[in-house]
Amino acid sequence: MDQIILEAIKSSPLFRNIDEESLNIMLDCLDPRMKKYRQREIIVAYGQPFTGMGILAGGRIALTREQYSGNRIIMGFLGEGNIFGEMLAFSDRKTWPVTVISQEESTVLYLPPDRITNTCSNVCASHTTLIMNMLSILSNRALMLNRKIEHISVKSIRGKISSYLLDMLRDSKSNIIVIPMKRHELADYLNIPRPSLSRELGFMRNEGIISFEGSTITVKNAGKLEESML
Repeated sequence: MDQIILEAIKSSPLFRNIDEESLNIMLDCLDPRMKKYRQREIIVAYGQPFTGMGILAGGRIALTREQYSGNRIIMGFLGEGNIFGEMLAFSDRKTWPVTVISQEESTVLYLPPDRITNTCSNVCASHTTLIMNMLSILSNRALMLNRKIEHISVKSIRGKISSYLLDMLRDSKSNIIVIPMKRHELADYLNIPRPSLSRELGFMRNEGIISFEGSTITVKNAGKLEESML
């Protein structure tokens, strides 16, 4: 396997605490299928048959969900080393519940889920570590989805924005936040119109609650953000 792709795979939480020699043996057992995608290309579409979960060996992708109205909600973004389809891999559902779109040129390795849960003929010594990593990923993904539900369940536009900013603030060591997505992507993520998002951010800046430049937001009054969610 290409060394660059191998290095990207090593960064995946799925292979945490597994050395390179063990990883090479494990990849022979897992027998991943590799495919490359262009920017804005649909990797998998809602309703397509599920054939394996993916590891992003390079690039960036968006997980989206289509509404009946035709609007698209962004469920989240994933970068190099992240996996997708892991929750589906261990469920009874056999079709994709989301559409996955490549945000830039991307490389994906597809893994059959049964190769993860079942020990292989080589009896990889690190297979137990792999399974524990998988359980950790599933738990973290469930927590991430719960956080998103908290954001979009707030009724007001300012409340949704405030919920998101406070969540980001908790993970930051200062009052400065770098939004890891473009303005229109953030609007889709919070399920609000982009003009409404820009307008509300402007109001919040004028009121001295935040300041921003590009994707960098400085929170000046976290208390006001909390009040917006009531």
